[in-house]
Amino acid sequence: MAFVASIVGRMMLALIFVVSGVIKLMHVGDTNAFIERTTTLPANLALPVGIFELVFGVFLAIGFMTRISSILLFGFTLATIVFFHNQLAEPPVLQLALRDLAIAGGLLMVFAYGQASGSVDIWRERERTRRAELRAAKAEARANGPAPAVATE
Repeated sequence: MAFVASIVGRMMLALIFVVSGVIKLMHVGDTNAFIERTTTLPANLALPVGIFELVFGVFLAIGFMTRISSILLFGFTLATIVFFHNQLAEPPVLQLALRDLAIAGGLLMVFAYGQASGSVDIWRERERTRRAELRAAKAEARANGPAPAVATE
């Protein structure tokens, strides 16, 4: 059950970033205007941020570079709180900041435990281990020379 929960949870977290990235890429002008209106950041960030969210959201969903993806998205989510949801005296903004804080907490959990079976990272690691064991067995066989012939009566 934990196996299924880890995969579904990781995909649900990733979905937030995938959808957000797609929306930013579909509405680059509107997103740039929003960034310019609400922050002191450069207005032309919509395209790179949309690509970042989409790529690392997909990576997180499939379990590819899980730890790197989750920690980068964690930092991105905290930056969102700092730059966009920093008026904590306003209840709606506080609610958005707390939501982002909860997402960041989930991303830290993925960082800590996200390389569970069912992720591309684990499959790749198992294949690397299998290849290393085969190379070691072949090297050992070469070092020991040919097997002695067994006499039969």
